[in-house]
Formats: sequence, C-alpha cells, structure tokens
Amino acid sequence: MSETTRWIDLEGAVNARDLGGLPTIDGGRTRRGRLYRADNLQALTPADVALLVGELNLRHVVDLRSTAEVHLEGPGPLTRVPEVRHHHLTLFAEGGRHTDVDADTDADTDADTEADAAIDGIDGERVLPWVDRVLDEELRVTGFYFGYLRDRPDAVVAALRTMALDDGAALVHCAAGKDRTGVVSALALEVAGVTREAIVEDYVATGERIELILKRLRSSDTYRDDLDSRPADDHMPRARYIEQFLGVLDDRFGGPMGWLAANGWTDADTAALRGRLRD
Repeated sequence: MSETTRWIDLEGAVNARDLGGLPTIDGGRTRRGRLYRADNLQALTPADVALLVGELNLRHVVDLRSTAEVHLEGPGPLTRVPEVRHHHLTLFAEGGRHTDVDADTDADTDADTEADAAIDGIDGERVLPWVDRVLDEELRVTGFYFGYLRDRPDAVVAALRTMALDDGAALVHCAAGKDRTGVVSALALEVAGVTREAIVEDYVATGERIELILKRLRSSDTYRDDLDSRPADDHMPRARYIEQFLGVLDDRFGGPMGWLAANGWTDADTAALRGRLRD
C-alpha cells in the first residue's frame, strides 16, 4: 500500500488524507472518497474549500478540538459553507486541558496524573502515582488515549456515527490530526474490519508530515508554548503507541468492538459504518 497516494494536498492544512484503499481482514479494501482525516482546518483557502466540498464531496466535519481551541483558533471557513454540517465533539472533560499536545509532554506532573487516572478508570484497579513509578513511553502517551474513552465515550461514539452518515464524505480532525484524530480513526477502521497492520500504518503516516504540522502549530499562540522547547522527534506517532492502545482494549474488552458495545454502539451502527467504508 502506498501511503503517498492517500494524501490530500491542501494549502491551509498539511496532514489531510483519505482513509480509503486500506486492506481489510477478509481481503477487501476500504472505499476512497468516503472518510478523510486531517489537522486543523481554520486556515483553508478558497481553493481548498472548493476541492473538499466540490471535488471530494465533503458534507460532514467532525471537529474533536475542545471548546477553548475552537474559541481561540476559530471554527474555520467550512463553517460558512451551507453544504457542510459541523459536529463539534470534544474528547476532553469540561474543565480539562484544551490541547492534544499534552499527550506528548512527559515533564508535566498534572498531565501525568491525568493519564494515570485514565488508566485507573479503564482498568478499575488502583495503581501507584505516576511520578512514583518508572513507566515506558507508550504507556504515558496511551494514558491520554484512554482518557478520551473515559471522559467522553459519548463523543467517541457520536463521532463514529457521524462518520457513517451516507449523504457525502466525512472528515475528522483535531489540532495536529495525530492523537485525538488518530484514536477515532483507528476505531473507525477497526469497525470496518481493516487489518491491524494497516491501522498502525495509517497512524504512523502522520509522522511523514510532522515537521510541517509542528510548524503550523508553532505559528499559533494556542499551541506554541507546549511545543517550542522540544524537538520534532519527540512528537512522532510511533507504532507502539497505537499497538498498545489497541492491545489493552483487546485484553480488557475483547477488542475495540467490545468497548464500543459497552458504550451504546449497536449492530446497526456497525453495519452503517462498514457500509460506508467497505468496497
């Protein structure tokens, strides 16, 4: 599978790609032109809007940013396009942190505590405080990923249901298009029956654009302070992060589908999303 063929070249975003063309466990492939993922969209140009709405048939935008991010950064030009419906579904609890760059930050005690609590909430077992233990890097990052599931299972399920709507293509995004978007995209691909190998490959594909992503984020006051002091390599989406995330869901819920079923996802939802994404 060639990752480069799935990229969508935009002037105002750098991490946009099609989730079509990915292999499924039964030998098929996901449909192109049905579901896209991206970084933030507020800098899209008129040419970008024409491409997305006119040529790529975009009709639904799932915005995973927090209310604070939307307020600080702006909702973007697609909100002024009548053909496009916006679905703002933050993955953070009210009063929580408002950017996803914290998922990369290992020096913040509050962030560590939040990740620790997320793992407690998923596992149901009490563990030692994060700062008192030596933990590998992927557990630190995936702690935030489990936090999305703990704090906003309603938003996760609603995002996937929106992605299954059949009146045009849907696009899911956050700020970098890496962590929040990566988790929701991985779950959508799991529902569609995409191979684990391909899900991991899609997750790490963001790394091909990481320098451009960070350059964009550093141009914003909202994200600059969290990024300035750290090298780009620290923000790379590594395969082991999403592998551990999915592996823990396998161990504790019988897989992502088990977690979804426990949070209101139905067989009809699965049929709808698979119908959108499968050839």
